[in-house]
Amino acid sequence: MLSPERLALPDYEYLAQRHVLTYMEDAVCQLLENREDISQYGIARFFTEYFNSVCQGTHILFREFSFVQATPHNRVSFLRAFWRCFRTVGKNGDLLTMKEYHCLLQLLCPDFPLELTQKAARIVLMDDAMDCLMSFSDFLFAFQIQFYYSEFLDSVAAIYEDLLSGKNPNTVIVPTSSSGQHRQRPALGEAGMLEGVEASLFYQCLENLCDRHKYSCPPPALVKEALSNVQRLTFYGFLMALSKHHGINQALGALPDKGDLMHDPAMDEELERLLLPFFRLAQVPGLVNSITASPEASCLPSRTPPRVGSPWRPLHHSRKVDGESDGSTEETDESET
Repeated sequence: MLSPERLALPDYEYLAQRHVLTYMEDAVCQLLENREDISQYGIARFFTEYFNSVCQGTHILFREFSFVQATPHNRVSFLRAFWRCFRTVGKNGDLLTMKEYHCLLQLLCPDFPLELTQKAARIVLMDDAMDCLMSFSDFLFAFQIQFYYSEFLDSVAAIYEDLLSGKNPNTVIVPTSSSGQHRQRPALGEAGMLEGVEASLFYQCLENLCDRHKYSCPPPALVKEALSNVQRLTFYGFLMALSKHHGINQALGALPDKGDLMHDPAMDEELERLLLPFFRLAQVPGLVNSITASPEASCLPSRTPPRVGSPWRPLHHSRKVDGESDGSTEETDESET
C-alpha cells in the first residue's frame, strides 16, 4: 500500500526527494566497474542486493566521502553505522581525542575530511584545546549535528558573524555542498564568547534561512524551543543546544536517545549468534591448550583483516564492520569534559 506522502507527490518529485537517480547512477557505475565479478552472480541479483543494502544502510561502508554525504539517507546511515560500530568506546568509558575519533571515522570512510571532525569537536570543547579528551556520547551527538546539517550550519555561521559585527544578515549567501567544507567558523574572540548575540533576533534570521533549507535544517519549531530559555547566546552555545536537544535528535532519526545509546538489542543478538560457535569451541576440554602448546602454533602467520577490493564486496559482507562490537550490555558512566 502506498504511503500518504507518496500519493500526495507526483512521480518525478517523489523520486527526486528520495534521490533515486543518485542510487541508480551509483549502481550502474559499480556494475560497470565490477562487471567481471558480478557476471557470476547475475545483474538482477546485483541490483537486488544493492538496493537491499541501501534500505539497510550498509551501502555507505568503505565508500568515498562524496558518496557518503550525497543524500540525507546516506548521512543518517553513516551516523548509525558509526554508532553501532564503536559504541563499545562509550560502554568502556573511554575518552578519546579529536584525532582518535577521526581515525575511527576513517575506518568507515577512508577520505573523511579532518575539518568536519574538528568542527564537531569544537562544539564539545568550546574554548578548550583541541587535544582534550571527549566522551563518546558527547562527540557523537555533536558530530551528528555537524555532519547532517553541515551546509545549514555554514550559513548559520555567516548570520552569526553579521549579527556580531552589526551588519544586516538578511542577504546571506547559501553555500553549496562543496563550498561549505571550506568556510571558516566564527573566531572565538573574547567579545563574541562573553556577549554573543540576541537570541530572538538570531532566531528570526534562522527562521528565514530554514525556509530556504527545507531538506537540510532542523525543524524551526524545535530550533525556537532550543533558544527559548536564553536571552543571548554564542555560536557554539547554539550548536551545543542543538546537539543536546531531545526533539531534534528524534526528528533526525539516526541515533537513539542518550539513555539508550549503549543498547542495541538487534546487534547484540547478531553478535551472540556469530560468536556462539567460538564459545562452544573454547569449552572443548584441552583443545585450546593443545593448540597453543603445539610447536606449529608459533610458526603460524599472523592474520590481517582482508582489504576491501571493490565497492561490490561490502554488499556481501555488510555485517562485518557492525560485528566488531563486543556486544556487552554493561553500562559505564562517562566522564564529562
